[in-house]
Amino acid sequence: MSKPQKNVSRVSTRQTPSAHGDVGLRDEAANPTYESIAGGWNEKTLGEVLTPQRGFDLPAQNRKPGKVPIVSSSGITDYHSEVGVAGPGVVTGRYGTIGQVFLIKEDYWPLNTTLWVKDFHGNDPRFTSYLLRTVDFRSCSDKSSVPGVNRNDLHRIPVLLPPLPEQEAIAHILGTLDDKIELNRRMNATLEAMARALFHSWFVDFAPVRAKLDGRKPAGLDGATAALFPAHFLNSEDGKLPVGWRYIAIEELCAINAWTLGKSDDLDTLEYVEISEVSRGNIANIATYQRGEEPSRARRRLRYGDTVLSTVRPDRGSYFLALNPPENRVVSTGFAVLTPTKAPWAFIHAALTQADFSEHLGQMADGGAYPAVRPEIIGAWKVAVPDQAGILDAFQNICAPLFEQAEANRSQSRTLATLRDTLLPKLLSGKLRAPEALREMKKAA
Repeated sequence: MSKPQKNVSRVSTRQTPSAHGDVGLRDEAANPTYESIAGGWNEKTLGEVLTPQRGFDLPAQNRKPGKVPIVSSSGITDYHSEVGVAGPGVVTGRYGTIGQVFLIKEDYWPLNTTLWVKDFHGNDPRFTSYLLRTVDFRSCSDKSSVPGVNRNDLHRIPVLLPPLPEQEAIAHILGTLDDKIELNRRMNATLEAMARALFHSWFVDFAPVRAKLDGRKPAGLDGATAALFPAHFLNSEDGKLPVGWRYIAIEELCAINAWTLGKSDDLDTLEYVEISEVSRGNIANIATYQRGEEPSRARRRLRYGDTVLSTVRPDRGSYFLALNPPENRVVSTGFAVLTPTKAPWAFIHAALTQADFSEHLGQMADGGAYPAVRPEIIGAWKVAVPDQAGILDAFQNICAPLFEQAEANRSQSRTLATLRDTLLPKLLSGKLRAPEALREMKKAA
């Protein structure tokens, strides 16, 4: 592989920031140094900015329960009792998944599939995490069947390095956006866990019924809601159930894959969601296609309140809730789309995102490298449903706002991520200075 060449003495005309931060054209022969324009920025090799180090082996059998994050090339994947490296730290993939960069704020253990920054050479750690996001790691790959990063090639990559105060300003701007995205993620985890916990309490453990049977007031319920639950159980073919309840298959409560994209559908473009872009309620990327150019698997259409589950590797948590989907949004035929017909959407979504249901699908999946389940397997899953409709309505009233707030947070996070990804290359190249970036952030707020 040829060495990357430093781009210092070439004479050309290109866009660079003026002293006031405006982007304009300048002639490098008349103004030969970037420093005179960018105020102390210097072109260096990445090896002069930081020292990457290979991570450490830690087989699963040697791991002990603890709170120290174990970082692989895909991010935090486990926890351990011992510290490998003192934080804060910056980690990227060395083998397997390369190109992703992770800022770890606490002490951590980097695995041997990663590179961690051993020495920041006085540079701001968070800034270097953003700097590494601009690096083309593929150009440093050894091109083997399992992609790997060649550290010698990585060291030689030319980068622009601002003075430390500018590094800190850039890190603050981009970090503020990432911190809000992370806060939204944590809020969503809490909101959705609350909804699933309530579902488990009411419809799996039957906690309000057990409380009344024991002569206790059901915890957390007002009098009107508590009165909806019976005070006794009956033995049935399916086991002990509250009086007036029965088990019903999901397919009796939902329509499965009911709306398919047709040739006559009047849509100019399609927003397409692929399985690989979905994880536990989040959609990472949505591709846009001109009608007629979309993949053949872009067929499932969505309605408000649909729960969308991957039938491929179904235990991996590739699901999301469709709230206010655009008319032109479609998903892969690898998803099962469940449209509620006889139960509220919050009840259906909570039921189908329970851990035991995910484990059931994983056990039922077959097919070798890409185990999958048929939609009928999903439809056959049974849930306990009361004859008293008021209980389902009460659940909807409590949990729908939780799911709706989570979706609002996701929408905000997508906007923030787009802004971050727009600002990052401009800030890291010096084409946009911190004050201008702050103004753009305020406009987007």
